[in-house]
Amino acid sequence: MKLILKKAVPNLGEAGEVVSVKPGYGRNYLLPQGFAYEASEANVRRLEEERKRAEERSRRDYLEARRRAAQFAGLSLTFKARAGEDGKLFGSVTNADVADRANGTGRLDFELDKRAVVMEEPLKALGSYEVKVHLHAEVDAQIQVYVERDQA
Repeated sequence: MKLILKKAVPNLGEAGEVVSVKPGYGRNYLLPQGFAYEASEANVRRLEEERKRAEERSRRDYLEARRRAAQFAGLSLTFKARAGEDGKLFGSVTNADVADRANGTGRLDFELDKRAVVMEEPLKALGSYEVKVHLHAEVDAQIQVYVERDQA
């Protein structure tokens, strides 16, 4: 019996795969549980069309992420913050602060989400930092962030 999997099934296959199983396993388990549907010609054609659309969408998303990453080339942000004598900040610079400042530069033609700014932990000391921006599964960009002492 040939079926198309809706969900990944351990030891059988991933979602979207066409698999051959024994008729009892398909009729009594996979179909009633909603893990698969019948692999008729129409369903196989529909699956191929969905796969093509998904690949096209994925390629478009990748190219858009590459275009956005190019906007970060040479972008550096400077934060003025109060700090103690040892260089530790009274407060911190967070991923939300970096995203807000990047959006305020006017160099980006899109809204940078704070969740895209990847920081292990907030910046808590004076210095220069490379901050990663995750735009796509395969595309990351870097922002140079400088944290300087506020003289006020």
